[in-house]
Amino acid sequence: MKITANIQSRRTILKILPAVAVGIASVSRSEAYFAPPPTIEANVFTRLPDKFRKMRRNTWTELNRGGREAHSFLEGPAFDRQGRLYVTDVPFGRIFRISPQGEWEQVAEYDGWPNGLKIHKDGRIFIACYKRGLMLLNPDSGAVTPFLEGAGSESFKGLNDLIFAANGDLYFTDQGETGLQDATGRVYRLSASGVLTMLINSVPSPNGIVIDTGMNNLFIAATRAQQIWRIPLQASGRVAKVGVFAQLHGGLGGPDGIALDEEGCLIVCHTSFGSIWRLSPVAEPLLRIPSKEGINTTNVAFGGPDRKSLFITESGTGSILRAEMPAPGQLLYSHAV
Repeated sequence: MKITANIQSRRTILKILPAVAVGIASVSRSEAYFAPPPTIEANVFTRLPDKFRKMRRNTWTELNRGGREAHSFLEGPAFDRQGRLYVTDVPFGRIFRISPQGEWEQVAEYDGWPNGLKIHKDGRIFIACYKRGLMLLNPDSGAVTPFLEGAGSESFKGLNDLIFAANGDLYFTDQGETGLQDATGRVYRLSASGVLTMLINSVPSPNGIVIDTGMNNLFIAATRAQQIWRIPLQASGRVAKVGVFAQLHGGLGGPDGIALDEEGCLIVCHTSFGSIWRLSPVAEPLLRIPSKEGINTTNVAFGGPDRKSLFITESGTGSILRAEMPAPGQLLYSHAV
């Protein structure tokens, strides 16, 4: 009797776990996991045009794709004030700009591996480049120039993503090849006045990063740990009481790009699981957006006239997906008055 019950219990857990994928709720033994949340459909908004899809190999594909050819790997979506969507192409150092109608143009191509991209309210475009550090893109000329190549005399491990706070401070993740075998990933703050501070240096693969509007909490996607970390930001600048905000179930990848909406909910790209999660301010799963195109859902940006459209980079197919969300996205520094 006990053996049969245990087997049945395990079957129940395994059945619901992939749909929940965000941890345990301590309500009772019979309700150990959250119920599967409702789903929202995502449709293809636009795809990388064929003229930009040249299959090729380079060092990035050797290290990250087992030597297989690739046409692109899209990341870093960010909207400018004209409603144009910028995205990066990591392996080939390209930056694309997409019109509200879905038309693509190549803005830049340089020797680097650009990942995250964010826009300053003065129009400057900042890039977290794995190979070269923080870079600046001139959107008119297409010139990409170094802004910050390391911390003092030390090079970065390999930058991944970045976010501006409401006061103009820039936070960014330094991921490199860190993971559970080497939990030394870093998170930095570059103040608006130019002071660089390392906030933490013990994250297993720090990836996506967001800060709440009140600048009280920083959220970090710790990809290889399958976790979202919360870093309370104290007025003194001291870092303490860093904790796990959410635990994903696992898989081939983990949490990648993240965003916040105006209700304080966290939007989490679960790459290599082909899903986007919407978590409540207390980490309860509220929605899931499954991808119909591929499992490499890497990053997101809110756009559209009311900021309620969520644009998703599906990097394996070179697609931009779009889903309509119940709340507008957080007003970013790029659009601040």
